[in-house]
Amino acid sequence: MNDDEQQRPVSTHSGYAAHQLARALITAQTHEDDDTRRRADERVQRWSSVVSGLAGGTLTAGSRTPVAGLPAWVTPEVVRGGFATGEASAGTPLLPYEHEAARRAGVPAERSALFAYALTDAGLAELQAVLDSGAYEVSVPEEAALLTVAWLVGAGDRLGALRLLEILEPFAGKLRFAPRPGPGSNTAGAEVPVVHRTTVGEASRAIAKRRPNSSVEAMREALTVWNPFADDLLTHWLETAESGRVLVRTPDDRWHAQGRALLERYAQLAAAHTRCGKHRNPKSNQAVMRTALARTLTGQRLDARLRGLLQLAVDSMVRRRGVPGCAQHTRLRERQAADGVLPSKHDLGQLVVRRLADLPQHTGTPEVEPFIGPVTEEEAGAAGLPAGAEIPESIRRTIKGALSAPVRTLIERGVVPSAEVLAELVPQLVAPATALAYDNAALRALMAANYQAFRNRRSLLLLNFEQQVRAEELPWVQAVAGYRREGAAGEAARTMLVHLGELALQAFPATVLPNPLVRELTTLAGTAAAGVPFVEELAADIFMGSFSGKFLTAARVAGELLGGTLYERYYNIDYELVVSLSEKGRSSGLLGTGQSPEQDFAELCRCAAGTGRSWSVAANGMVIEQAQILTTHNLATLAGPLGIAPAPGWADLARRCFATVCRLVERVHSNPRPLTTIKDAAYAWRQLVFYLSLCPAQERAAVLAGLDGEVARHPGHVATRLAPALAGLQLVAKGGRFESDGTALTESGRARRFLGWSIDGHWMRHAAKEA
Repeated sequence: MNDDEQQRPVSTHSGYAAHQLARALITAQTHEDDDTRRRADERVQRWSSVVSGLAGGTLTAGSRTPVAGLPAWVTPEVVRGGFATGEASAGTPLLPYEHEAARRAGVPAERSALFAYALTDAGLAELQAVLDSGAYEVSVPEEAALLTVAWLVGAGDRLGALRLLEILEPFAGKLRFAPRPGPGSNTAGAEVPVVHRTTVGEASRAIAKRRPNSSVEAMREALTVWNPFADDLLTHWLETAESGRVLVRTPDDRWHAQGRALLERYAQLAAAHTRCGKHRNPKSNQAVMRTALARTLTGQRLDARLRGLLQLAVDSMVRRRGVPGCAQHTRLRERQAADGVLPSKHDLGQLVVRRLADLPQHTGTPEVEPFIGPVTEEEAGAAGLPAGAEIPESIRRTIKGALSAPVRTLIERGVVPSAEVLAELVPQLVAPATALAYDNAALRALMAANYQAFRNRRSLLLLNFEQQVRAEELPWVQAVAGYRREGAAGEAARTMLVHLGELALQAFPATVLPNPLVRELTTLAGTAAAGVPFVEELAADIFMGSFSGKFLTAARVAGELLGGTLYERYYNIDYELVVSLSEKGRSSGLLGTGQSPEQDFAELCRCAAGTGRSWSVAANGMVIEQAQILTTHNLATLAGPLGIAPAPGWADLARRCFATVCRLVERVHSNPRPLTTIKDAAYAWRQLVFYLSLCPAQERAAVLAGLDGEVARHPGHVATRLAPALAGLQLVAKGGRFESDGTALTESGRARRFLGWSIDGHWMRHAAKEA
């Protein structure tokens, strides 16, 4: 959320898509980088499809079936904002492995022909062998479909296979339903104790595609080629000098011969070394000396201007570095020469790529140190690199991303720096945990691979409470639903649910759970039959003013945990009313709306936000924030029904959370668009109040007493901006309350309740000026 976005909704009309198309066109036509222009061209094609589809009626934004003719289970190609392009992710032109499969089968290189062959006895036998060996990869869920058919046939469930084929057959000519060849990783056991952020192959390709830095290479060329040549030119002219004045001595034949050799050498160097262009500048010292030398060798007398420029060039070079051969000059050139022959980042990167070549490329690696250590003696001889040269940090960081280890280890080593990155890794753990419901090992591995591929599916822009497609809706998952043992994966799923919840809070205490992580926790909760609600963060620009029933359920969970606590008093919540709204079978009308409990909940949020019925992105954000306050945005669910209790204790999380608040508030200073930062700080503040509410009284008092000390470690404007919020927190902690407008007058000044959204301009934005 930036300042403009608070007032400008993202429209589902083609105007938004046209704006994105225009931006991509500008980048494609004007950007100086070739790769950036190429990527922009690809965006132009995708957004052109969106614009034409919306205009022609073949695309419907806001629907879970946005592409005419494609059912919800087909994975659509989705671009920024959740817009479908009209293409299916599994509908690309034939991939190389499909061409090879067609060649081996002796059928036309067409998907319909490949589909038909897969249903022959030979085709099914091949699929069954692939399924048993686990030698396959599933990048989009559709690639698991024919393997599911083969498993059903092998299990004797021909009717189930035929029913699935009836669904797939209309799309057999367009979508790829066969898996990609793989190294056999899918035969692993059900438990996956380790995860990786990137595969070895992905890390290797990321390093390999880096090109030499042109500026660095130009500097290296200057140090190793052009500086020595300039010194030779200077030495040559100094042979004609007396008392620093050039051309006082008359050049002899030897001097002329050496001069011609220097100019010939220059021509050769200029043809071979083209990165550094400074020597071509006619005003440069080197160019002046060359020009004067060329004229002198042809017998021309130097005019006064050129003679003066030559003298200036010689004087300047001697003054800056000394005469070539003197101690000062020698030390400088030796240091520059040493710098010039240091291995380039590109050369060291290519060495690391060679180190990784023998590893399995489809997964992570349990060790990274052998691949990021200094250049060995053996490598130095083979690659022409100096032994002991260190691998640059940027390359080391890329390789560390391929470390395969428990999530906690990756967090401790900085490989997982945020909750968002944690959410990217969680499907690697959730997939095998949920697949435990299948007894058959091959089917279990297939469903785990399908789940991970499904989690790569990008979310669509949806309106009117439509839900994103769930993995259980995929036809091939439904086809084997009867082979799940209900409750078989429950214990493992609950253990994983608690583990991930603890990890998220302990590692990132000031961050709200990102939506991808919320989805994974919801899946685990469903598998574990835990019956606990998790709620997503809603988008303010498309918020329709209502909340689904799980928000009220989550608020009730929060009320049962936080009734009578600091949290309830700070945010002026009536949790008794919230619990009353959620009672089953009870007629609503508690707020005078005469509507459903869910509508009463929305009205409660609007009343707390004070926005009335006005519509703007900022007003929507205020209402959504009140829902987050009432539900604690999943914190109460984790700490209440699931019983999560972070090992460091709630007080430790509170202290770390406040440190993050201070760092965020520090970024507000001189920020022309600070509202997103202020919002994040307010969300972190809400988590701080939650953690404090679960602390024993003595620990809470100790944390509150130490807040000023943390503030003092930051620039003075942080204390000024946070003073109203700190005064408000201390006020409520001592039993006081805010007025109806969320402020209170205290001995230390005006106290304020810290919220993130505002339609009037946030008070923190101007707090330092007002002070």
